[in-house]
Amino acid sequence: MIETRTLLEVIEVLHYASQRKTSVTKIMLDNMVVPLSNRDLDVSMLKEAVELINGRFETEASGNITLDTVNKIGQSGVTYISRSLAPAVRYKWFSDTVKALDVSLKIDTELSLEVGRRTKQA
Repeated sequence: MIETRTLLEVIEVLHYASQRKTSVTKIMLDNMVVPLSNRDLDVSMLKEAVELINGRFETEASGNITLDTVNKIGQSGVTYISRSLAPAVRYKWFSDTVKALDVSLKIDTELSLEVGRRTKQA
């Protein structure tokens, strides 16, 4: 799985995968939904990413997943939905009182690809 945070990153992954053999089978679409002030959710970027991927890979939505948003996110066409503290979703009182820390591990793409080529994993 490879994680993307923007449509540009999705396009880059799709371009890379079209140029060479890759072991990627799933693209995570992280934080591609925007909570709105009226408690609604803007899923337009998530839907656009799913349309760009067009079934070539499984997709996984992550970020801003709550019991209130999971249905709308699911209607975007993603294959999977994931959430930090996923078991806690069953215990709403618990998940509403715990603040999650969103940590991103940004990796130098060129260096990663070079290591992948050397180890025949890219």
